[in-house]
Amino acid sequence: MPRWFAAQRFRYHAVGLMRRALAIFIFFSLVGLPAFGRDKDVIGSWEGESKCMVQNSPCHDEHLLVQITEDKKDPFQLNMDAYKVIDGAPDFMGTLTCHYESKAGALSCTSSNKDNDDWEFHVMGDSMAGRLLMDAGKTVYRRIALHRSPK
Repeated sequence: MPRWFAAQRFRYHAVGLMRRALAIFIFFSLVGLPAFGRDKDVIGSWEGESKCMVQNSPCHDEHLLVQITEDKKDPFQLNMDAYKVIDGAPDFMGTLTCHYESKAGALSCTSSNKDNDDWEFHVMGDSMAGRLLMDAGKTVYRRIALHRSPK
């Protein structure tokens, strides 16, 4: 086989591989970008009520302010800062670590591990409904209703 023919064949295959690599890169870029953008649906300020579901517990009904932000260290994670309102002033309660499934509108959060607490929310536009499950999901401890706050 002449050298020029082998060089042409190599160039033909290299161009084909480059085209496939570029197509794969573009595909995954387009598929991946909307997933990050959809987190924006849930990021922001929320306000609402948290109602206790377990009688004779230390739990109290509370008016809540919630701030959801992107985690600066993990792009696939969100942080939820929760404040209860006491005498008109916000009182910080803690930060939950969350993951958002945009297709289902499902926001799943925990403060420690799934065995101790599991916060499940369903996002519907400017409203969010959720619950706190305790005891490995056996006990509904709280029900939460939030709406997007203009802040």
